[in-house]
Amino acid sequence: MSVPRSARDTPDAPNGFQSIRLLIRTQLWAQILAALVLGVGFGLLFSPETDTVLTVSAERIENLGAWLKLPGGIFLNMIQMIVIPLIISSIALGLISAGDPVFLRKAGTRIVPYFVSTTTIAVLIGAALATWFEPGAYVTLADPVDLPAAASPVATQDTPFAEQISSLIPTSLTAASLSRDMLQIVLIAIFLGVALVSLPERTARPMIDLLGALQAVALKIVAWAMLLAPIAVFGLICEFVMRAGLDALLGMSAYIFCVVAGLILLLFVYLGIVAVLAARNPLQFSRSILDAQLLAFATSSSAATMPVSMRVALDSLGVRPAIVRFIIPLGATVNMDGTALYQVVATLFMAQIYGITLDPASFALIVLTVVGASIGSPSTPGVGIVILSGILASIGIPPEGVAILLGVDRLLDMCRTAVNVSGDLTACVVMNRWLAEPDNQETRTS
Repeated sequence: MSVPRSARDTPDAPNGFQSIRLLIRTQLWAQILAALVLGVGFGLLFSPETDTVLTVSAERIENLGAWLKLPGGIFLNMIQMIVIPLIISSIALGLISAGDPVFLRKAGTRIVPYFVSTTTIAVLIGAALATWFEPGAYVTLADPVDLPAAASPVATQDTPFAEQISSLIPTSLTAASLSRDMLQIVLIAIFLGVALVSLPERTARPMIDLLGALQAVALKIVAWAMLLAPIAVFGLICEFVMRAGLDALLGMSAYIFCVVAGLILLLFVYLGIVAVLAARNPLQFSRSILDAQLLAFATSSSAATMPVSMRVALDSLGVRPAIVRFIIPLGATVNMDGTALYQVVATLFMAQIYGITLDPASFALIVLTVVGASIGSPSTPGVGIVILSGILASIGIPPEGVAILLGVDRLLDMCRTAVNVSGDLTACVVMNRWLAEPDNQETRTS
């Protein structure tokens, strides 16, 4: 006996969502945009390359940069502190709200192929642009630079494929949390939600109430963290521009253009999907998701943007709560189309710099590896550069070459995160049309 619909009606975390809604109404996007412009301006004033009265010596940039990044560090740590409870509660409550096993089966059989298809499209766009423009031909490789410890790739062991499949199932929530394995955490949430749907009402009700309270607490903490967002954005951008300067951007302009052009093309693909598969006005959709895109661009974190994405999907796009609670947390973990596009461009870019010719088999390996690596990667800033090191090593490209990309990675990380969030919201409106209410379907089939 499954939980009745009346018992499955879960709290909508009103206090937490109202706080997020208030931030949107107070033009959070305008504050973040102003912080971006001011951050770039002050970064150029203090950068040693500009040679102004306010120029700071290279020796003092590190100390000043640490203080500039302090608000951003606090903001991101607050988000990462509650991202696991938020993902678990949101996915589980989404499954509980859906309730009907037929709906859950339909959701799973449609969203997984959809995510894989859009990720593959993103990879093919990136591969086509990198092959056509050959951005590596515009860069002369200097002496190899050692990777910083924080960016060094994690050593991997050769594990049989069967064991890799079984290792997807986490042995405990604690182990998955300590390893920050987001794919395992998503699986825990899915198991929890499906189990609660299958239990009698009396047994499941206390856990449902606990999950609702957990989501409300997580959203309230996110709302507090959002108050720091403009200050955090100013500090992070100012530190980046002050440290990297314009030379780093100009020297990598062909590579940056290739990635950004690919991301823009992918956005147009999303708009086409919205028009064809979701039967919505693409221009209206673009205006509706602007708040989520700007916050994703500013924070470089799909996890940090998740509460705002959920509110945008509910209020601005009119997506059903059950779909929002299921798709947004799941998409923030496994739907990384922008990251996948960036990784394949960066891989081909490095192959061109090192003069490595890729045969069709190696090229196919890149596509498969990037699609797989983008699924389950943590939705936190800078993770793409670490994953990229492993991808480079898998096809024989020296992973230490990633150091060449570090100077502009922050900017591209911001761009690809905005596209990742756009992809999640696109999936919401598509699934909102594809997944009809179970009650309505029963009526039509009877």
